[in-house]
Amino acid sequence: METTEELKRRIQSSEDLQAVVKTMKSLALVKIRQYEKAVEALEDYNRTVEMGLRIVLRDGQDTREKRPFASDDRLGAVIFGSDQGMCGQLNDQVVSHALKFMEELGVPSDRRRLLAVGHRISARLDAEKQKVEETFPAPKSVGGITDRVWEILLRIKKWTDMHGMDQVFLFYGRQLSGAAYRPHSVRLLPVDRKWLERVRERPWPTPMLPTFTMERDRLFSALIHQYLFVSLFRAVAESSASENASRLASMQGAEKNIRDNLAELNTRYHQQRQMKITEELLDIVAGFEALRESE
Repeated sequence: METTEELKRRIQSSEDLQAVVKTMKSLALVKIRQYEKAVEALEDYNRTVEMGLRIVLRDGQDTREKRPFASDDRLGAVIFGSDQGMCGQLNDQVVSHALKFMEELGVPSDRRRLLAVGHRISARLDAEKQKVEETFPAPKSVGGITDRVWEILLRIKKWTDMHGMDQVFLFYGRQLSGAAYRPHSVRLLPVDRKWLERVRERPWPTPMLPTFTMERDRLFSALIHQYLFVSLFRAVAESSASENASRLASMQGAEKNIRDNLAELNTRYHQQRQMKITEELLDIVAGFEALRESE
């Protein structure tokens, strides 16, 4: 049986761990909000890009859908995860979702090129015997997202220019609310022609239509490049928010376990202390009785 001193030390250790968990919960909440704000701020930029596309497409830019994906096509996948631990099942769930998605498309492993963002998700892909072409570290803050996006865009450009990549998909965790998220997938390339058609058909908000002097194809290409940037930025930001949402859920579970453990330890400590006090009182009474009998 543990002594009161041993129980006291265990209680102190649990309280120290509880303080660490509370700090990590607070940090996760702050980071979630930062990444949410980054996604919200991106909406204005995205709306501007779509308005530019609306003007370029208003004269009937070809929006016919590309042929359906075939099993002999080449597929590029950018899979987002975490560099750090304590984020629950995030990496496992994203990898499982990505592999299931690619299997359903019928693309064999030798026609896939994988790019991982986050060393832990890269290790998870290795465990599934999936060859990762390159691994980028996940950004540690909102300020690091832009640089990572440009690095990924350069790699995708190399895929399309040098390897004739037919389609590129993004796989990441999409934050829902609070500590909730779910695996999500987006087709980055080729650009969804149905989406372009919807953009073209939206009414202009004012009676005056703007015009442009740049050559149409160059302007269209530049706007699509910005659309790709927005899509990747959103994926990185939402993946980072999901990582912290998963970590928040893990910390909430850990906090509950610590709280339950502390309640049990405190109960045992008070029982032990009460037993010790009772034993001391009995010793005093026994000593008093012995003295009275000797007198």
